[in-house]
Amino acid sequence: MFLTGLTSSQSHLKGFAVFNSSIICCYLYPISKYGYPPPAELTGKYLREMKALGFRSVELEGIHEDHLLAVHERRMEIKEELETLGLSVPFFCIVLPGLSSSEAEVRAHNLALFEKGCEIAELLEAEGVLDNAPLPPYRFPDGIPVVRHYDEEVLLAASLSSGLDWNSYWAGLIETYRSACDIAAAHNLTYHMHPCLGVLASTTDAYLYFQDAVDRDNLRFNLDTANQFVMKDNLALSLLRLGNRIDYIHLSDNRGSRVEHLPPGRGAINWDVFFDALERSGFKGHIGVDIGGEESGVDNIDEAYAEAAQWIEDRLPVGLGKEERE
Repeated sequence: MFLTGLTSSQSHLKGFAVFNSSIICCYLYPISKYGYPPPAELTGKYLREMKALGFRSVELEGIHEDHLLAVHERRMEIKEELETLGLSVPFFCIVLPGLSSSEAEVRAHNLALFEKGCEIAELLEAEGVLDNAPLPPYRFPDGIPVVRHYDEEVLLAASLSSGLDWNSYWAGLIETYRSACDIAAAHNLTYHMHPCLGVLASTTDAYLYFQDAVDRDNLRFNLDTANQFVMKDNLALSLLRLGNRIDYIHLSDNRGSRVEHLPPGRGAINWDVFFDALERSGFKGHIGVDIGGEESGVDNIDEAYAEAAQWIEDRLPVGLGKEERE
């Protein structure tokens, strides 16, 4: 189960159980350790470290054009490494904010990049691809760095083009996301919208509005417990309302006042209510451990991931792998 070449911070983790395959190590793990985006050429290192923690399922990403193309170039060696390690990638994240640009040519360019991401996902035998829900066509001050999510202060500094016609923009946006869904479907993939502050599908209601407009059966919602909790979106109600539109959950805790991704129990989420709703909803998908990031102040990221995975496994409902343990 454990491989050579572990970091010193991982050496004490030998002896942790292999986790249920429905529990995924999210890409926030290498992001927290190696920056955003983490160098694509070190993907094998990330995979070995996630394997050493006890995960059988992992998340990988292609982040904006340069990183996505670097991952695409290495896709065969990544597949070979996954096969050697016995790891699966149920979801591949394609992070392309340009899909929601106000400029049609930018959206078209990003659709071509999206297809390359879907090629990676299909090669890795993923079930679906995931991206942040579309960001409105904001104009940001010069010098804003590439980040995972824009925070409240940055969003407040954003402006809109004086020539923006919302109805025309919305029509172009919906057509773009229909095309993205169709590209994903052609590669036998679902397409998951990830909620975060400022995007056009940041809550359950916003997603349902967007899903109704796009009108594609393979469009899904990636429930993110921390992001939705800080936006006051009721998690249990979200599970029950969305039902089979949720195949994948990003799980971390939050204290409710700002964006953070904490180990479960370090925030204010009522997990008993959450897991009760999870079982009642009939959820049969995957749960990703999504802890870390600069905003979260997690001291030992390896311990946090291994302990959270075990914590989740102990709470999995019947039908989501519990039988494998009994």
